[in-house]
Parts: sequence; C-alpha cells; structure tokens
Amino acid sequence: MKIFITGASGFVGYHLVRAAKALGLEVHAAVRPSSNIEDIRPFVDKFVYPDLGDTESLKYLFDREQYNYIIHAAALTRAKNEEIMWDVNVGYTESILKAAFTAQFPLERVCYVSSLAALGPIGYDSSAWMHEASPYRPLTVYGRSKSATELMIQEKFGEKAISVFRPTAVYGPRERDIFLVFETMSRGLDLYIGNKPQKLSFVYVKDLVDVLLQGCVLPQEGLQFYNITDGQVYSRYRMAEIFREVFQKKLWRMHVPYGMVKVVADVSQRLYRSSSKTPVLYPERLKELTAENWGCDISKAKEVLGFNPIYDLEKGLRETLLWYKENNWL
Repeated sequence: MKIFITGASGFVGYHLVRAAKALGLEVHAAVRPSSNIEDIRPFVDKFVYPDLGDTESLKYLFDREQYNYIIHAAALTRAKNEEIMWDVNVGYTESILKAAFTAQFPLERVCYVSSLAALGPIGYDSSAWMHEASPYRPLTVYGRSKSATELMIQEKFGEKAISVFRPTAVYGPRERDIFLVFETMSRGLDLYIGNKPQKLSFVYVKDLVDVLLQGCVLPQEGLQFYNITDGQVYSRYRMAEIFREVFQKKLWRMHVPYGMVKVVADVSQRLYRSSSKTPVLYPERLKELTAENWGCDISKAKEVLGFNPIYDLEKGLRETLLWYKENNWL
C-alpha cells in the first residue's frame, strides 16, 4: 500500500512519514527541491518534486505511481497577501483533488489537513464546544484560506472519499512556533498579552499523525470532517506551570497590555510591507493569540476513527521539553 504525503519536510510531515513507515506503508514524500530532507530520508521510500498547482502533471504522477492514499499536509501559514495564500492553500488543494479523482487507479481516500483556525474561536462562556458543523468565523488570512478550501471541497468534491481534519494548536519535538514561548520561559519570563482569561486546546503531534493515518485506512462514507484536539481545555497558564515543573525553574509572570502589543503588531506589519517575509506578530495574528475559547468537541473522531488521544498536555509537553533540552534547543 502506497501513500503520497505533501508537506513531508515540515514539522508535522516529519512525524507523519515516520508513523506511515512504521505502519508498513510505502511512503512517497512530496517536497520542494530546496527542502531539507536529511531528517526524513530514513522513513521515505521515494522523494517526488511535483508542481502542486499543475493538475495534469499530478494526474500523470498519480497514474504512474498508483497511490492508495494521499495526505495533503502542505500549506502556507503566513503570506504577504490573501492572493498568495489562496493560490497555495486553496489552489493547490483543488489541483491535487482533481488529479486524484480523475486518475485511472482507484484511490482509496484523501486526507486533507485543515485547521481549527478555519472555524475560529468561540466565546469564553459558550455553552458548547466547537463541533464539526460550527459556523465559519475565522480571524486570520490563514483561517479564511482554510475555510475557503473546505467550502471548495464541499462544493466540488462533496461525494468523494475525502477526510478533512481540523487540528487545534499542534506541539511536539521539532515544532518551532510554540517553541518561541518556551525559549522565552527559559530566560525566566512568562509573558501574556492582556489580562483576560482564555480556554486553550492542544494536540500532541504523535496523536495527530496517528488519527490522520487512521483516517486513510479506516472505511468512511464520502466526505467527512473531524475536529482534532486532545479532548481537553486548558487555562492560558498551564503551559508555564508544566515548564516550571519539568525544569524546576522560577518564572516571572508578566501581563503586557493589549494596546502596547497592538502597537508593536501594527509597526511590524508596516516594517515588513516591502519585505518578501512576513512578521511573526501582526494585527490578525494578535486577534488569534488572544481569542477567548478554542474548546473543541472530538466525539466524531472518537466514534468513527477510534481516536483516543494518548497524550494530555502534561504528558506531551514533558516529552517535548525534554527533547528540546536533549537536542540543545533549550
């Protein structure tokens, strides 16, 4: 059984190709010529370098290789404008699906990695957590591109064998964005934006890749959507509490006024206006970072796919922090 994985050289991709190989699948990794592939080389049977925006060349590849499963995990999380984000996140996904479902070999299922950002957060005192049919209220360009991709899938591929996964914040060894928080904590600082309480959700990368692969191999009817977290919600302080417990380190907790951070975000966006890069902090991202509630109902994934997260935040974060320490990231 052969699997085609996009985004294979990224954080989730590393864990995904490793888990797929452990399942006994023949792993083909779609990467860019410039991608660093040394870490995933032991788990990949074949590297391919497709143009993900070219439906015909993808169809030729799929006809030649005859994949049983496709996991599309590649995406842009930041871009200079919405057009670029749409071209990659929406356009590439459409090209892959068109090629997959017009290829001669009968593909079994495509798994698309979306994001909980496609739905957007809910109110702090909401009576129910987010579920698969929650309305779209994305806060960022990235979130809007993911919701647009989901709507495109429903409109053009609604009867096809596709599983759409919406993971919440993903953490684990090799992750670099949330790692910046731990790097700050290693300097003794425990920083927060504003004073409002938050309900946060997380999923450990090993749990995520396990359910993605289950989404490939388990029988399902047509198009399916799954929200993915570890099934719990946490206060905004829980990560710091676990960091302190693991390293026995004293942290200085500080709440930076929202208005002050907003000024920094606005200035960063202006400074990067002529740059090909995007800032880490910008106004839309600030809205997402300070959102009140990312609580999520994962009942469907449990019932249909047997999803049973092994890692809560304490167990997963402990393993992650020790990996960072052992590999000299911290």
